[in-house]
Amino acid sequence: MLDILRDNWTLLLIGQYPHGPLGGIVLTILLSLSALVIAFPLGILVALARISPFRVLRAPATGLVYMVRGIPLLMVIFWVYFLVPVLTGYPVTGFVTMLCALVIYDSAYLGEIIRAGIEGLPKGQTEASRALGMSYMKTMRAVILPQALYNVVPSMVTQFVSTIKETSLGYIINVQEISFAADQINNRLLTKPFSVYLILALSYFALCYALTQLAQYLERRVTRKRAGVASRTRKAANVALTDPLPTEN
Repeated sequence: MLDILRDNWTLLLIGQYPHGPLGGIVLTILLSLSALVIAFPLGILVALARISPFRVLRAPATGLVYMVRGIPLLMVIFWVYFLVPVLTGYPVTGFVTMLCALVIYDSAYLGEIIRAGIEGLPKGQTEASRALGMSYMKTMRAVILPQALYNVVPSMVTQFVSTIKETSLGYIINVQEISFAADQINNRLLTKPFSVYLILALSYFALCYALTQLAQYLERRVTRKRAGVASRTRKAANVALTDPLPTEN
């Protein structure tokens, strides 16, 4: 196994770059990160539409979320692979196809994550903001969303981990990510499939484990900050209750 790593580490890391297309672990991370960056604002829009009081916004967003979360990612990849060239009239590369499929898929999941973060906040904050004369959108933008997005950062990192694993499906449309690189190595060696795919499994495990530990660290940090804010709020409330009221002379 060490011999396989020594002879093929560049293919697993960066694919055939700079003498060919970028691939391997670098392309896997680039594809996952690009999908999440593009899907993030779409996820916010989906979340806001899901909690909107207007049915004309809430119904399509709810339908999109249930449809995307109810089907395998493989089906989304096939739809994008066959429909986008028909709609645009131009051929689409495997990377773009996989990116579009991941953006659609992650938008639905991020939308639910952000919606849960918004609904997890005390409703009194929204009511207080509206009582101060702030509009609904300004309340969301300045008061609710910053807190909700901070609280769901660990969940978004976890979604990043899931997206990294989902990029392996790009193998079926010749996206040269790490699974595709491992298959190239296996086809070249022919006699060591167990070792090759064990290296692939360990690569995914190391990458996802590191990100999972980061998500757990961020979750502990968010929890500590919540506890600190709650403690300061209780102390301020107790001080306000125990302070004597001013007397009139």
